Amino acid sequence: MHWFEAIILGIIEGLTEYLPVSSTGHLVVTMRLMDIGIGENKDAADAFSIAIQGGAILAVLGLYWPRVIQMIKGLLGKDALGLKLVIALAAGFLPAAVIGLALNDLIKQHLFGLQPTVFAWIVGGIGILFFAKSRKGKSADEGIDLADITWKMALIIGFAQCVAMWPGTSRSLMTIIGGLCVGLSLRSAIEFSFLLGVVTLGAATAYDSLKYGEIMLTEFGPLNLILGSVFAFISAAIAVKWMVDYLNKNGLAIFGWYRIAIGLFVATLLATEVISA
Repeated sequence: MHWFEAIILGIIEGLTEYLPVSSTGHLVVTMRLMDIGIGENKDAADAFSIAIQGGAILAVLGLYWPRVIQMIKGLLGKDALGLKLVIALAAGFLPAAVIGLALNDLIKQHLFGLQPTVFAWIVGGIGILFFAKSRKGKSADEGIDLADITWKMALIIGFAQCVAMWPGTSRSLMTIIGGLCVGLSLRSAIEFSFLLGVVTLGAATAYDSLKYGEIMLTEFGPLNLILGSVFAFISAAIAVKWMVDYLNKNGLAIFGWYRIAIGLFVATLLATEVISA
């Protein structure tokens, strides 16, 4: 991997991690176009794509630092709402922790390919368009505030998040829709999705870094990991701020059209054998 390829992957990771378009799908396609992650270095490449999520996680922690401080105070018994959010995040993370550990190898073996990713992109895009139409006319603040979330609501969102273990589905898409389905306002669903992402992605980053960290550093070197993480941080900060503002005013439809377009584009690349499945 060249240094500029690490930067490109970092930018793509950051831009797509918290948008409902699937960062995993974009990284799988980009790595395939760069001939990275093919053959013996696949485990190292998969670990690299997960490790640079650390930059995107730090971006969200920075943007939502007041909420993070509130939760820390909650753990110390000084903020009731902060403690309530900690409990909700723990409940939301639980399904991914159990199901992810149980099915991790199976998912990587059968679903980390371009054909399943293309299918998920297009189906997810169509789903977004139908969902966006059903919410037409509703404001971003219509619904339950994040302060009123319960652990049961969070658990349902957590199960919705598990669907995103299929590459191309998008973790943020499933958690935002899960939040809306349990009654949260769009604004609250977005914030909870971001906070749950910090926990879920943080755990995945730590797990893969510990398991494959040595071969990843041997294959790609520490400089590329640093570059990927730094540019993931910068691009994620930009993407998150834009997304919050955009969704609060316009809704999800644009992401549905984008997913269908990128799915058809990659399907064309596969059909013309520009890239292999």
